This record gives sequence, structure tokens and C-alpha cells, in this order.
Amino acid sequence: MAEDSDAERTEDASPRRLEEARNKGNVARSRELVTFAVLMSGLASLIFMGDSFIGHMEKITRASLTFDRSMLRDPRQLLEILQNMGLETLLAFAPFLMAVTLAAFLSPMLLSGWLFTTEPLTPDLSKLNPMSGMARMFSVNALTEMLKAIVKTSLIGGIAFYIIWSERGEFIGLSAESLESSFGHTAYLVAHTMKLVVGSLIVLVIIDVPYQLWHYHHSLRMSKEELRQESKESEGDPQLKGRIRAMQREAARRRMMQEVPKADVIVTNPTHYAVALRYQSNSMTAPTVVAKGAHLIAERIIELGKENRVAILRTPPFARALYFNAELGQEIPAKLYTAAAEVLAYVYQLKSYQTEGGIAPTEPVELPVPADMDPENKNKGNQLETGL
Repeated sequence: MAEDSDAERTEDASPRRLEEARNKGNVARSRELVTFAVLMSGLASLIFMGDSFIGHMEKITRASLTFDRSMLRDPRQLLEILQNMGLETLLAFAPFLMAVTLAAFLSPMLLSGWLFTTEPLTPDLSKLNPMSGMARMFSVNALTEMLKAIVKTSLIGGIAFYIIWSERGEFIGLSAESLESSFGHTAYLVAHTMKLVVGSLIVLVIIDVPYQLWHYHHSLRMSKEELRQESKESEGDPQLKGRIRAMQREAARRRMMQEVPKADVIVTNPTHYAVALRYQSNSMTAPTVVAKGAHLIAERIIELGKENRVAILRTPPFARALYFNAELGQEIPAKLYTAAAEVLAYVYQLKSYQTEGGIAPTEPVELPVPADMDPENKNKGNQLETGL
């Protein structure tokens, strides 16, 4: 079943999945990198602060090997010696402990950056399941970690054996040296051993870090179904989004239709396009499109216009120019001002005639619509150029 699940997960983890894993404390880790950093920091501390360390250790050794009968009569003197030895021990090892602790704390950030979370501390009863525990014990990752542990132990053990065997004469001769000389010699042998260990661990780190990064991203892979499900959860169901957009369009259409009775004139094509214009000289600098539509919507605009006694004028070029170049709720383009002025003048004359009588106004026949504003004229021009 696990193999089938891995086979289905062929897609890289999404940013959301990576973020969720990180929030749970699941990030890429390399034990070899931490071990290397800790040993490297210890070696650096020994190299740069070795003289100070040797000095403190000499004081500790001398104090521990020095005995005076007066100490038996004065416990305070013995307590003072113990306090001094404790202080010297602290001063000797504090730099190493600080360097090693800092390295152990900072080295994981090289792979995963800064992260603080208490999620891993939360009790997980699933980890008590014997079956899942057995699965983890015999997983590929567990076998890989065991193999690395064997290699690392063999490597360090081999180096230690090599140092002890090759420097056996030096180790034997330490007992014959003075206290100062023996401490310096011992520090040299320890540093030499650590150099070889750190150098050998570089190979493991170079292999382990890329492997851990690959294994981390591989373990978070997703199936196509999981990606689709996540997309639905994060962005919404496409069908639902489509319905929402349709409802929004319908609501916008209803609001637009409510503006039709307020229009001064409806310009038509006659049925392909319909554009309703409104102009108020005290609040508008140019006529504004309050409604527009094509085909069925155009028919509905015309129908509403008739029901509310809005003037309807059939001017195909002007209607097309308005439909394709003027935005709903916006003023018409400046190139159409002249044509709009003639239309509105006719509308105002028509209203005056209907209320006061007199001479009936003549409908404008050819409005001054620029050729580049009428799509039909553009198409004719393109066809003419193609023919030439």
C-alpha cells in the first residue's frame, strides 16, 4: 500500500504544503552537518584557546594532587580549594561548551532557516502504534540512518585506532614528561585526532546534505488529486467560482437596468447594440453611459426604454462606436462629443415638441462618427488594404 501511495505521489509539494510541514516542525535536517559543525567548533576553540585551556588544566591538576595536613584541621581551606578547582574547570571548559552549543543551535539553520515551534512536543498517540513503529524501524530512511551510523562509527573508530597505534610511542612517553609538557603534548594529539575526524566527516556531509534535501521534498510529494483538492480549498471550487461570477454579472446587469429609466436617450443599431446615455450639465462634463448591451440585453434595454418613455434613436455607426469605445458608468470618448451633442439636441427638441408643440424636429441622419471609432468602418478599411 505504501508503494502504491508513493507511486501516486508524482507531483512536487505545493508552497502551502511546504509551509504546513514547516509549521509542524517538519523540515530538512542533517545529523552529519550538526556533528561536523560541533566538532569543527570544538577544534577551532582548542586551536585558538588551547594555551588558556592548558593553563587552567595545569592549575586543576596541581591543586588536585597537592595535599597538606592542615586541610584536615581546617575544612574551610579544603572547601576553598574545591571552589577554586570548580572555577578553574568552568573557565577551562566554558569556551568549548559555548562554541559547541552555538554550533549545535545554528547549524540546522543552514538547511531550514530559523524556526521555533512547539508542535513536535504535542503528544501523538499514533506513534504508540506498534505496526507504524515497526514500519518506521524498517523503512528506507531508518536503514539509511543505520548505514550512516555504521560508516561514521567505523570511520571515527578507524581514525582513533590509527592515531593510537601510530602515536603509541608518544602516548607511552607522556608519563615521563613534565606536567606542562604532557598537557601540551596531549592537546596536540587531541587536536590532530579531531582534524582527521573533521576532515573525514566532510565527505559524509557532502553526501548527506543533498540526500536529506531530496528525501525531505520527496516525502512531501503530492498526488494530482491532492493538488486539485488543495486548489479547491485555497482558491475555491471552479464551478462555485463560476456560479459566483455569474451571480455577480447578473447583479451588475440588474443595477444597470435600473439606470435605464434615468437615461436621456437610447442609441440603437437597431437590435444588435443599444447604449443608454445620460447628461446633466450641472454635474457632468460629458454624456455618461448608464447602460449598454448586445443582442438580448440590447433588446431588454430598448424594451425598458419604451416602458419608461425614454427617447430611442436608431443610429448604427454611433451605437457601434459607443458600444465598443465607451465604458459603462464612464463618460464617452472626446471624439464622440460632436455626435452626442447632435443627438442630445434632437432629444431636447423632441421633448419640447411633445410638451409644447410646434415644429417636429428632424432625426439626425448622418452623425459625425470618426471612422476609427466604428468597428465596421475599421473592418472595411482592413479589407480594402488587403485587396490592394
